[in-house]
Amino acid sequence: MSYRRGWIAVFLFSLSMINYMDRIALSIAAKPIEHEFKLSAVGMGYLFSSFIWSYALFLLPMGILIDRLGTKKMAGVGIFVWSAATALTGAASSFASLIAARLVMGAGESSSNPVTAKVIRQWIPAGERGMVTSMSNSGSYAGPAICSVLLGTLIAAFGWRVSFVIAGGIGFVWLAAWLIFFDSPEKARWLGDAEREKIVRERGSKPADDTTDKSAASGLRNLVRSKTIWGLALTQGCNVYTQYLFLTWLPSYLQSTRHLSLTHTGLFSAVPYAAAVILCIFVGRVSDQHLKKTGVGTGARRNAVAIAMLTGSAILAVPFTTSLPMLLVVFSITLTGIASTTSLNFALLNDMLPNAKDVAKAMAFVVVGGNIFGMIAPIATGYVIQATGSYDWAFGIAGLLLITGAVIVLTMTRSPVSTGVSQTAAQARAQV
Repeated sequence: MSYRRGWIAVFLFSLSMINYMDRIALSIAAKPIEHEFKLSAVGMGYLFSSFIWSYALFLLPMGILIDRLGTKKMAGVGIFVWSAATALTGAASSFASLIAARLVMGAGESSSNPVTAKVIRQWIPAGERGMVTSMSNSGSYAGPAICSVLLGTLIAAFGWRVSFVIAGGIGFVWLAAWLIFFDSPEKARWLGDAEREKIVRERGSKPADDTTDKSAASGLRNLVRSKTIWGLALTQGCNVYTQYLFLTWLPSYLQSTRHLSLTHTGLFSAVPYAAAVILCIFVGRVSDQHLKKTGVGTGARRNAVAIAMLTGSAILAVPFTTSLPMLLVVFSITLTGIASTTSLNFALLNDMLPNAKDVAKAMAFVVVGGNIFGMIAPIATGYVIQATGSYDWAFGIAGLLLITGAVIVLTMTRSPVSTGVSQTAAQARAQV
């Protein structure tokens, strides 16, 4: 049998990669922007955080729209908006215009994770879900790895404004390919009949659960009654705090504390991100193999989430690491842990969600939880640096949150995401 559904993984990987290239572009250009606009550490913290304000605000409405209008249309709208905003960041003439561009970018990017979750549920057999989720999420680490080198070189050669135009332009290339080739597996003409039948048969968490289920989608109010979905959201938050600490402050940390040049900062940052890409996919594959014994619907993937978070807590060693080679190892371990946590937590959500029609809004809720913490991370770090003159407590807070998240996922995700609608539908089917 062919594996043409692999192209869907390529689409999702590249969508995530472009998303995070555009996010980290500001961090790579932080020093020249800070000097040009005369910004303090606290001011940079608010600038770093600003795109998350609109990102978090639009996530739930975007998830509802994706469930109603479909992934093809909403992914196209999202990447068009955020790519245009990224390119226009290069024309910013004031702190206010920088903030405005980042807010528009955040609104567009709110489509990315709900689209990814919905497409994986539509296209990927449940037994492959962990690996494909890991592949798509690894794009969020490939983006910073590539961007750190590419934009660092461009900024050094041509200034920071050109780098945003190039980063934004890449998104329009992806958009053209998406509109030409993507459709649901039932409609995609380039998909063979045997593979189409396999996808439709095996994409549910249980043999009886697939997207041909006629039960109604649940409202968001019903979804948030579940303890499990709150556990997934809090786990995501404890993890995303560290992710945004790296995305926003890592280049400044390396330049201010380790005294690396702009070009060397890009090269140094790229290595742990690249390591996370490879190891994250490997971890996702291992989790799928393990779950063949227990079944994806059991929620056993939560154990892998907890292990990944404890791995990420290696960030606690950063203040005690003096050599650059050892720092590279610590950063690589930490980023692998948080990358694996995100992909495994997203896969766990799909495992624990009975109705495929709820995927986008449920994912949006979990990502909102993550980004509330992510919104705090750049600002809190700015205040910590200003108050202590050091990054040590910034890394300490991140590590403690990762340990807390491991406890939460083990204790709050013990049962499937339950809703009144799903339960009523199940009872009606049982009576029939």
